[in-house]
Amino acid sequence: MKKYLSLVLLISLALINVACSEEPASIRVKNERTNKANVQIKQADGNTININDVSGGATSPYRNVVEGATIANAVIQNEQNSPSASFTTTTNRNYTIVITSTNPPTLRIDSQDK
Repeated sequence: MKKYLSLVLLISLALINVACSEEPASIRVKNERTNKANVQIKQADGNTININDVSGGATSPYRNVVEGATIANAVIQNEQNSPSASFTTTTNRNYTIVITSTNPPTLRIDSQDK
């Protein structure tokens, strides 16, 4: 009985640890335009991430980023407009920077729980 109680306690602690762990925010780029795009992401810690050569109609893989104020700037091949957007990232969230197909192009930020 003692072993059974110890096992239940150990499993409970493991589940609490997993449920309470925080995952870093993640960002990806979805390009709804026909031309390739490069996106520069300035993070709250001052570091920059570049997600380059996202083809028209494609979505990049997720990249982990730090929590806080974030600025995204897109450069679209063969286009003069370079849309940008500011948003705040938080842990346990996935963010998709969507380069819209509107004219002129804009950036939309979609987010969801991990």
